[in-house]
Amino acid sequence: MPYPSPQRARSGPRRRSLLVSAAGAALLAGCSAGPGSGEAGPSAAGAARARAARDSRGLLERYDAVLAAHPGLAERLRPLRAQVAAHAAAFEEGATATGTPTATAPASAAPVPAAEKDAVAGLAAAERDLAGRRAKDLLEVPGELARLLASVAAAGAAHASLLTEGAR
Repeated sequence: MPYPSPQRARSGPRRRSLLVSAAGAALLAGCSAGPGSGEAGPSAAGAARARAARDSRGLLERYDAVLAAHPGLAERLRPLRAQVAAHAAAFEEGATATGTPTATAPASAAPVPAAEKDAVAGLAAAERDLAGRRAKDLLEVPGELARLLASVAAAGAAHASLLTEGAR
């Protein structure tokens, strides 16, 4: 009875590995600061970081206003609020390290809707709007700040989705 010939082990990387590696390298190259990559100077990056910190603080104030008006939403909103606070701290920490002031804008007392459902929908809209602005801003800043903005934009989009999930 003939035995099947043993399969030869391939030497070198497989085609799929090469394709994945090439795609990863292209993504990393797109995120690095270089000519034509939306590279911003230190002052522009500092200003973008300060704006991001201010925007996160504004969103945090909005969460606090909704929680004050609707304490029954605390269990649902506190984890999201905690993440927004962490985002604000991350932007402020970086701005402080670069010597860029993070002066907060005067609190705009946005009225909180009387209905919980409307208040949550307002938070979802604010999260979605801010995530969209951050996604645009990340194209204009250097590497690390772009990655932070991308991460926080993704978190904001996820928050908007979670906030609207209960309304369906």
